[in-house]
Amino acid sequence: MLEIEKLKGRLFAHRGLHDIDKGIPENSMLAFEKAVKKGTDIELDLHLLKDGNVVVFHDDDLRRMTGVKRVLKKCTYDEIKNLKLLATNETIPLLKDVLELVSGKVLLDVEFKYDIPAGDLESKACEYLDNYKGEFIVKSFNPYSVNWFRKNRPSFLRGQLSSNFKGEKLNFLKKFVMKNMLLNFITKPDFIAYGLKALPNKRVEKYRRKGTPILVWTITSNEELEEAKKYGDSYIFENI
Repeated sequence: MLEIEKLKGRLFAHRGLHDIDKGIPENSMLAFEKAVKKGTDIELDLHLLKDGNVVVFHDDDLRRMTGVKRVLKKCTYDEIKNLKLLATNETIPLLKDVLELVSGKVLLDVEFKYDIPAGDLESKACEYLDNYKGEFIVKSFNPYSVNWFRKNRPSFLRGQLSSNFKGEKLNFLKKFVMKNMLLNFITKPDFIAYGLKALPNKRVEKYRRKGTPILVWTITSNEELEEAKKYGDSYIFENI
């Protein structure tokens, strides 16, 4: 597994090196292929389908990326495998195919989405990650997901995703707990991934002083990258 110090000073391509103006949609095989060719570390998202397949996709539903009005977790892979991403020739990839493509050439930052109870997606994804020969880290906004890895895959470097959740449809208590990462004393994350627009943050600063790597997301310009360097150790970027 990756040593914690090797997590510092990294640049992760957010959902791959995507550029829709060039026909390269996010979280597509082409976006990951471009990143591998450039030697750029990759951030990607996972969802579990109802047939047990693990796909690389960000949203809970298919509308934005494919135009189809369906909830992703209620689909089978056969039902979605031919859907085109943002009117390109790219389709929704399976995790196993992305792992085969990357094959350890760059570091993977694997985000676990949270539209189902923690444990189901994590355990299914580990059927592939356990046998993957390359280096990767795992993270989630869901502290129950982070805790699953603490209990079941303690050797994986795990991270707590957070931000200020401004504009999110969350009740006050849940937003307060997640913003301030109040369950970290249980989940014991190895790193913190925090939104740039919510920085500076005193809790994040406290973790950094203690040596916990801070992964800042999402950087969209060189100016933002310079700003992020004040608060973090590694960075998730896109379109720069």
